[in-house]
Amino acid sequence: MAGNRDKLRLACIDADAPPLFGPAAEGRPGFEPQVAALIAAELGRAVEWVYLPWGDLLPAVRRHDADAVLCGQGVIPARQEQVDFTRPYGIFHEAVLTRRGQAVPGPEGLAGRRVAAIAGSANEQLALTFDGADVVPFDSGDVYHDMLAALRSGDVDAVVDDDVVFVPLGDSDPDFELAFVVKTANPWAIGVAKDRPADRAVLDAALAAVIADGRHRAAWEKWLPGLEYPFTRAAGAR
Repeated sequence: MAGNRDKLRLACIDADAPPLFGPAAEGRPGFEPQVAALIAAELGRAVEWVYLPWGDLLPAVRRHDADAVLCGQGVIPARQEQVDFTRPYGIFHEAVLTRRGQAVPGPEGLAGRRVAAIAGSANEQLALTFDGADVVPFDSGDVYHDMLAALRSGDVDAVVDDDVVFVPLGDSDPDFELAFVVKTANPWAIGVAKDRPADRAVLDAALAAVIADGRHRAAWEKWLPGLEYPFTRAAGAR
């Protein structure tokens, strides 16, 4: 890869979004950091996190300020226009979180309500299909924290995000309740600058290797035990 051959520089936000990732101050535990560590080990490198606001992740990769982005990037057309993606390291559905006691059974219950989603995300695209909902896009340094704070304070009535973060939160936080899940099966992958196809190929091959030999599945079952593993060995073979 271009740059420091000993480091794999990966862009992400510095936030607490378990079980995906925790803050840098706590050693960044979670599923995505473990996947990153497995890929780096396969390449004989060490991970160096490049912390940025959510909206600057893809631009930073395009500027070569980071080698790639490994941070909740659902593969959608708007992002594919900016970067190229490896094969998926995760496939997730989308969920709606409300304040406890205010859950609705489906999208029809959100008509006339303010619904938060990350600007430009697959979650925002889904929210825009909810008839009558007032979609509120969020784009900040710690967008996950800011959306939850808005829900907790009553500034919004619901938040759309991926099931991987909302299913455990709906069980553990007394203020929130998981309203419903939409089975969208969104692939998440590693984004690389379009002018660095060799880097994308190297990362893709390393990811394929850790899926094929079961290391990826072990990470999934450690951090995401409540979610069905989406890959088979054959799917991850080179």
